[in-house]
Amino acid sequence: MFFRLLHPLIFSLDPERAHRLAMLLARALDRAARVASPAPLSPPGLARELFGLRFPNPVGLAGGFDKSAHAPHAWAALGFGFAELGTVTAEAQPGNPRPRIFRLPADEGLINRLGFNNDGAQAVAARLARDWRPPPIPIGINIGKSRVTALEDATADYLRSLRALYRFADYLAINVSSPNTPGLRDLQAEDQLAGLLAALARAGGELAAELNVRERPLLVKISPDLGDEAVAAAVEVAIASGARGLIATNTTLARDGLRTAIDQAGGLSGRPLRGRATHTIRVAHQAAAGRLPIVGVGGIFDADDAWEKLQAGASLVQIYTGLIYEGPFLARRIVRGLAARIRSAA
Repeated sequence: MFFRLLHPLIFSLDPERAHRLAMLLARALDRAARVASPAPLSPPGLARELFGLRFPNPVGLAGGFDKSAHAPHAWAALGFGFAELGTVTAEAQPGNPRPRIFRLPADEGLINRLGFNNDGAQAVAARLARDWRPPPIPIGINIGKSRVTALEDATADYLRSLRALYRFADYLAINVSSPNTPGLRDLQAEDQLAGLLAALARAGGELAAELNVRERPLLVKISPDLGDEAVAAAVEVAIASGARGLIATNTTLARDGLRTAIDQAGGLSGRPLRGRATHTIRVAHQAAAGRLPIVGVGGIFDADDAWEKLQAGASLVQIYTGLIYEGPFLARRIVRGLAARIRSAA
């Protein structure tokens, strides 16, 4: 209710200014949560055990919101069962020219072409190291290719980020599917993806032994614009190359069925992505046949949307654009809605 009253004011702000305000509040909550240490939200029947990690509930923050890992402790306090920070790149980068975020209120969608704006892996690692204490929920770190790095040098670029951030992550999401870095999606091709994942898995194993820590699982984030055969191929490559999970999906370049007349480049997220993302999850789930857990992302605004993704084969779900339209307590509402479904089915 409170957010509904503030909604017109928030939407009167430039989208990036609104996001900066949200992150300022998240950083304040992060400081408070470090002191209060609130227990994660975990109603009966919702905890998950996946790739060696315990998720108190299956609702996570998607990569792209906390790009430079400023507020890792805030997200558990808001009811999330896990949070994915980033995308972080080896090189610090400002991202694409502004304006680069566009709201589509009539569609409850968002177009962004931010271009991995972040502080860079070394700066993020240094910030986390200054006062590191693991949050009470699993923390993923999403890594991508630096814009200045040529495609043929992508593996070395990802390895720099992996090595800098490894000890702070419970899992690492390998982003090869953002539409806003030129050439990045080419890394989803079978040969490119296989080489990249194999190198990262090998380096991760070596780092885990060197640091005497549990080996961090790698998850691959794929595009909703892949055809069914390409999705199935990505599943097989991920499994063969040592990845432990799939994140489906990133934003889409498609503009099917929009009510809003808009001609802006970038990735579309929110409600318009819902059906496409659910279809990709279903295809990936069928191809994986239980061999690879799937994290479902795209168009989740309430518990019914989350349940749809889980029924399609996702083991976990993530939200981003839903937060923009529904407010900071969305995760709690979804978790409670899922808990109610489980109780009614018992």
